[in-house]
Amino acid sequence: MKLMINHQTHYQYTETAKNSIQYIRMTPQSNTHQQVLSWGISIPGEQSSRLDAFQNIWVTATQRYAYQNLSIMAQGIVDINVDSQVAIDAEMSPVFFLQKTQNTLCNPEMIDFVHQHVPYVSHDNLIRLSEALLAHMPYISDTTGVNTTAIHAFEERQGVCQDHTHVFLAMCKVLGVPARYVSGYLYVPDTSHLASHAWAEIYLDQNWYTFDVSNQLYTPGSHIYVAIGRDYWDVAPVRGVRDKGGIESMSSIVQVLPC
Repeated sequence: MKLMINHQTHYQYTETAKNSIQYIRMTPQSNTHQQVLSWGISIPGEQSSRLDAFQNIWVTATQRYAYQNLSIMAQGIVDINVDSQVAIDAEMSPVFFLQKTQNTLCNPEMIDFVHQHVPYVSHDNLIRLSEALLAHMPYISDTTGVNTTAIHAFEERQGVCQDHTHVFLAMCKVLGVPARYVSGYLYVPDTSHLASHAWAEIYLDQNWYTFDVSNQLYTPGSHIYVAIGRDYWDVAPVRGVRDKGGIESMSSIVQVLPC
């Protein structure tokens, strides 16, 4: 299925900003699940591109002039395999994805929750854990931020896809199961405006499997991969620093449409 993605991110500043740099991970790559037919990123300033430690495409953009508005636009066409049953393979050893990060730690209540729903590790039991997790912390938009940890989201009993993914990864690591964070896009028929998406993938029986807790999807047939890492901070679409600028505000829109 061919999908057109249009991802716009707009920044505004209350004062003049200058001498800024952005690290952008918004470029998908072709793999066994998807073929990137065209893709481009538009951003003012000088650009360079490289692969990061996880083999994600990492674009660096610098602006050495004064501005109060900045827009980043990514657009392209990706052909995905809707029949994919397992996730894509990884360049790195699965053992690396047992590493815990500040965003993927568990408290005692989370550990009890894991063992209550996963008496032994299996794909079916991890699906049951995913179902129980969504019941415990339903999807509620605009309730958390990028700095929200798995522990905080679990205690608040609500969150978005980023939080569901962090909590699920944290719980799987308690079980000794390699678990990775994936950022990208999700195609939902009859819906044109979506946020960029995140989901978990778990290594079992020599394969990576999709666990999209927010949508209760367990194959990647509706997903477009952009970046893979240990948590959000490894795959953040945009990170950066700037000189001055006052207070920053950001808005974004994502369209995922069949073509």
